[in-house]
Amino acid sequence: MTGARQPRQAPAAPRPVRPKARPRTATHVEILKSAAAAFRRRGYHGATVEEIAAALHMNKGNLYYYFRNKEEILYACHQYSLDILLALLDEVLASPLPPDAKLRRLIVAFVHTILDELHGTALFMDLQPLTPAHLQKVIAKRDRFDRGIRRVLQEGMDAGMFAPGDPKLLAFAILGAVNWIPRWFDPHGAAPSLTIAEAFADFLVTGLLGRGSAQNPGSLDSARDPARAIPFAGAPCAPFDGHQETPIGASRGRDKSGNIS
Repeated sequence: MTGARQPRQAPAAPRPVRPKARPRTATHVEILKSAAAAFRRRGYHGATVEEIAAALHMNKGNLYYYFRNKEEILYACHQYSLDILLALLDEVLASPLPPDAKLRRLIVAFVHTILDELHGTALFMDLQPLTPAHLQKVIAKRDRFDRGIRRVLQEGMDAGMFAPGDPKLLAFAILGAVNWIPRWFDPHGAAPSLTIAEAFADFLVTGLLGRGSAQNPGSLDSARDPARAIPFAGAPCAPFDGHQETPIGASRGRDKSGNIS
């Protein structure tokens, strides 16, 4: 027995495919710089996508080709700056440099990233607007840089080059000192960013040296070798305008014993 022919069902509509993350291009970086400047002037919530696009002579539709929304731009700003620092961290940790020269290079690079990359805002912008997934990734990278600083400090103590101390607290002191620079830095002042970076590195590293190391600063001199110098972008940040900052090394809470983590 044959039954009635069933009507042919229409093929299911294809599921939308989420676009893959595009590789970072010069246009991506220009958008991040424009966004960072806008975030610094107006804060994350005050800045608009239209403002970011207009500064680049783009319309909003063009900008959405590169980023889905403003939160994704904020996340990309964090990732961009942290990737610069972590790439140098890996290079420094793998190098044969003594601990004081390693720490000096990291401090100089940190100051450079704060003052010359993305108008000095990427490492300070508020984390609260980030989605939980993006927030987790940013914090993981910040923690990795923090741990790298502590590792170099511990290496210096173990080698007798640095005076004994708590690497965690010393890392907080170093990161806190550098994090404060954008509050007073004047890009039109007498001291350029490179001078400030060198001065802070000299002061912070020399303060850690043990008595024997303080009399022999040769490794610090080797870290100033032009062949090892870190290139500077030469685009200093805008003056700090009072928006909430979330610097690297900032405490995210306290552990069960009440210590900062």
